Amino acid sequence: MDEARAREVLEAAPLPELPAGAAAGARLAALGENAVFTTAELAVKISRADAALLDRATRELRIARWLEAEEIPAVRAARAEPLVVDGHPVTVWHRLPEAVRPAEAADLAGLLRRVHALPGPPFALGRRELLGGVERWLRLAGDAVDPADADYLRRRRDGFAEAAAALTPHLPPGPIHGDALPRNVHIGPGGPVLVDLETFASDLREHDLVVMALSRDRYGYPAEGYEAFVRTYGWDVREWEGCAVLRGARETASCAWVAQHAPANPRALTEFRRRVASLRAEDPTVRWYPF
Repeated sequence: MDEARAREVLEAAPLPELPAGAAAGARLAALGENAVFTTAELAVKISRADAALLDRATRELRIARWLEAEEIPAVRAARAEPLVVDGHPVTVWHRLPEAVRPAEAADLAGLLRRVHALPGPPFALGRRELLGGVERWLRLAGDAVDPADADYLRRRRDGFAEAAAALTPHLPPGPIHGDALPRNVHIGPGGPVLVDLETFASDLREHDLVVMALSRDRYGYPAEGYEAFVRTYGWDVREWEGCAVLRGARETASCAWVAQHAPANPRALTEFRRRVASLRAEDPTVRWYPF
């Protein structure tokens, strides 16, 4: 889905929340897994034309309402249910105020402490299917990646899925964000707010903590930032014997995610090859680059 197609969907959507002419003047704020347009007071998220994504959009709105009821600072829905416009799920959100500064790891840790203290919601969240997209991403990569590398990632997926299922957690399982990175925190005048609720799940709380450990070790996140994260949260997941398993699962998923972009983007292919080579060499010091 490109910007032109996303704008067509936006302008065709029957959204009484938008003032007349607001759709035409909306600013494209993000274009990736979803297209996000903003107006003065609202944000409109448009997903790909995929029937499965309607369930995801409906679930995200339920999660937003639940977090609001629990008084967790998070993005708030402006419309209770998604629309479907020419096959594209469309959701409407209250626009957050302008950020006063970039989010830091300690901001994220404070929000995670609050989320991790919650009991489950009055609906099923489901497990964090971290490895669930691997096959789809590798199929999208097609012949752009070496078949031997694709098969290697499939074997890693299967091995880490089995190992993760056998883990004994240190923390009690329950609600997690699922993609706990500072980029999913917005710092407005009122403080940190969680955004991107699509990956919320009920699973090992350690999933949320391994993300930042991996960011420190693989993506060059500053050590002092990670230390602030640990201090604020109150525990370092690297002390847990299961950390390597969840890290390995996330690394496997991250490689496959990059692979899907390889057919159209040489930079993605280069990054994919770097990541796979480091996994094959069992070298955890090789720097990976966000994509």
